[in-house]
This record gives sequence, C-alpha cells and structure tokens, in this order.
Amino acid sequence: MEFEFLTATLFNLGINLFYTLLALFIGITALLAIDKKLLKHVDIEGELKRGNVAVAIFASTILIFVAMIISFGLKG
Repeated sequence: MEFEFLTATLFNLGINLFYTLLALFIGITALLAIDKKLLKHVDIEGELKRGNVAVAIFASTILIFVAMIISFGLKG
C-alpha cells in the first residue's frame, strides 16, 4: 500500500509540475504578445531594467490575470 501511495504522490507531483510550467510558458507568452501588440510605444523590458516600479506592477498584474484565467481553464 505504501508503494501505491508513493506512486500516486509522484504522479500528482508530475502533473502539477507540468501544469505549472505550462502556465508559466503561457503567461510569459501572453506578456510578450501584449508588449508587442498593444504597447508598441512602451518597452517593458527596458523600463524594468531602468527600475520603473509602475511597469513592474503592470507586468505582474498581467501575469496574475493570465494565471487566473489558466487556472480556471484547467479546473474544467
């Protein structure tokens, strides 16, 4: 019984890791797409390198919203 529990735990860990990496990939892709399509006049990466806190908050907010959409989509 312990072996089955360990197997199920590792399987769930693998699934959760896959979903995490998928969500991270989609979030970064969405942020880059928004940067290129909607914010043509604002360089998010350049502003982050210069220490612009407002752009950092904006970028993190976009990632949080994308994460919420992905989590609701993965729940079914």
